[in-house]
Amino acid sequence: MAGKVADALSGVPLFAGLEPEELEQLAGRFREHTFSAGSAITREGERGARILAFFIITAGTATVTRGETAIASLGPGDHFGEIALFHDVPRNATVTADADLSCLALSSWEFRPFVEAHPMVAWQLLETMSVRLAHAEALSV
Repeated sequence: MAGKVADALSGVPLFAGLEPEELEQLAGRFREHTFSAGSAITREGERGARILAFFIITAGTATVTRGETAIASLGPGDHFGEIALFHDVPRNATVTADADLSCLALSSWEFRPFVEAHPMVAWQLLETMSVRLAHAEALSV
């Protein structure tokens, strides 16, 4: 399974700069989870680090809502929840399975030791997050 997970991770911008062996090591920390149609994977206002933090959809579709408004549709290869890997803040949206959904999931308590053991990974993650933050700020101006 680690090879399949590493392939999925390589498509996530947050992990794009990792070396293949680092992707394989991180992949071993992910777990497969399934959610039935109508299930909430995350709920707006919940704290992310107390539950599974980060998800990559491998099969099925989901809808992202904020309040009562649908703001995005997600499918295989899409990911969500990366902020909860770094900081225990309330979720800013609800993600609900439209149909049966399969995901790869990572908790913050599995992610942190990996980053601490791989300092160059930490630097790559900081660079990626800073670019995403700058892009998000530019969009909100």
